[in-house]
Amino acid sequence: MQWQVIAAYLRTEQLLELSGDVVSCLALNASFEPLTIVPARRAVRLVLDGKAEILEKDSGKDFRSERRVIPCPTVIRLIRYVHVPQRFKRQVTNTFLFARDGYSCQYCGRRKSDLKGRQFLTRDHIKPLSRGGDNSWENVVTSCSSCNNRKADRLPLEVGLRLRTEPREPNYVHLVWVVRKVTQTQAKYIRMFYGDRTLRRVSGRGADDPLEIIS
Repeated sequence: MQWQVIAAYLRTEQLLELSGDVVSCLALNASFEPLTIVPARRAVRLVLDGKAEILEKDSGKDFRSERRVIPCPTVIRLIRYVHVPQRFKRQVTNTFLFARDGYSCQYCGRRKSDLKGRQFLTRDHIKPLSRGGDNSWENVVTSCSSCNNRKADRLPLEVGLRLRTEPREPNYVHLVWVVRKVTQTQAKYIRMFYGDRTLRRVSGRGADDPLEIIS
């Protein structure tokens, strides 16, 4: 089974109706490596097609069709191992961008808590879009509004700014952990694969800190 096939299934919309609120599901490789977090509706499709098994479910929530009732999965595991390309690109979002950069401006170093008045964190394109830059992880950084306004549509060196770190594509699951967008049950499987030591290092917080449930 190829990763492209699994990715296609994870993007496919389903026809089953869910009783209750929308729930997100942690998808694991056959090796128990966390792959991504997807809407439970998409996870159910993998289960129905025999490509995944349910490891954890949300009691009280079910997917219903005319002929069957399926428990709402919160953690699934692929039946067969899929090779995930190292350069599999994930979409840039401000939530994960700010988490990647430690919620601090990559030019002046000020953290979100240091900003005063109407200052706030923004997304800055190192090479501006107007000059041929793109919206890739390697070309975007977290910037305070003051530095962003100072830089405008120029390159950092043109206005005397220097990047504090080299921007790179982050590990998706590590970022999910940092922003606490997992349930306690899902966190158990992430801890099991990566270990508390790694998670403490990437988050800068204790591995047992409260988690925020994905909506």
